[in-house]
Amino acid sequence: MNAETPACQLLQRQDADYRGWLWVAPPRDAWLEQGQGSVVSADHGVLQAWRECGRVAVSPFDDAALEPPGAVLFWPKAHALGEWWLLWLCANLPAGTRLQLVGENQGGIKRVLKVLAALGLGCRKLDSARRCMLFETRLDRVGIDPDAAWTTFEAEGLTLASHPGVFGHGKLDEGTRLLLGELERHLPGPERVREVLDMGCGDGILAAWLARRGHAVTAVDVNGFAVEATRRTLAANGLAGQVLVGDVYSALAGRRFAAIISNPPFHQERSIDYGPAGRLIREAPVHLQPDGELWLVANAFLPYPDLLESAFGGFQIVADDQRFRVYRAVTGAR
Repeated sequence: MNAETPACQLLQRQDADYRGWLWVAPPRDAWLEQGQGSVVSADHGVLQAWRECGRVAVSPFDDAALEPPGAVLFWPKAHALGEWWLLWLCANLPAGTRLQLVGENQGGIKRVLKVLAALGLGCRKLDSARRCMLFETRLDRVGIDPDAAWTTFEAEGLTLASHPGVFGHGKLDEGTRLLLGELERHLPGPERVREVLDMGCGDGILAAWLARRGHAVTAVDVNGFAVEATRRTLAANGLAGQVLVGDVYSALAGRRFAAIISNPPFHQERSIDYGPAGRLIREAPVHLQPDGELWLVANAFLPYPDLLESAFGGFQIVADDQRFRVYRAVTGAR
């Protein structure tokens, strides 16, 4: 089977015996998923795909003992997240374990040379092709706790937990700020407690804001770092809420909500990907109670009006600041 992604195509042409290796934060690629070894990823979709193929798949938040003969780290677009994965590997795999690092040139793979040097780890270049590069080093203890990557910041009177690779890392997104302003004006307050879903919860700002207003909040994200960030955010503010890892509605088992609130992603690394947001909109009516509301904020150029019209039969643009739009759609609007 031929690899589908450029980084995997570079790996496929190597002479290395990857049997039993650990694949770290990989993309979706059938060559990997139906091959050898195990995976560690914070992406629920990747973990599910590997498990469906009968492969060992763990989250970095699982308590798993790992002693592979080697590991391959797929360098992410977020440089700080790549640094975190390096620290995690140094802390969780035996010293001396071979580590290969692969990534696309436009994704910043060349920067790993400075990162490895700063950690006191040697490095050699193995190969380059398909606009990608492959390096190799050996892991060692570096004396830096990966948990130090977690930070907090203040926004909207809340303490938010933040981690590299989580949307809005270290700051409140302007689209989310616009959405919160409209929710403040239009969404019922604590006098009417409702079951509300925060879809794509990120650092937990929407979940915490809604919980502070007295709503019964469920928060979902496909990214394990986001799920952990939201749990930490709720705890830091003394708020309650259920936080689940799942791909859009997959973890909700047919539950229905009075409102679904979201600032959905539209990027997968550097590529635009409307898939999750499309599913969020198309499937929202079956996860909303009668007269339930979908509140959505998105960049103004994104093609969501057609999706909203098709799914709900109508919608409102509640706010538009030329960069972002806040949409509201209600079940039964046809």
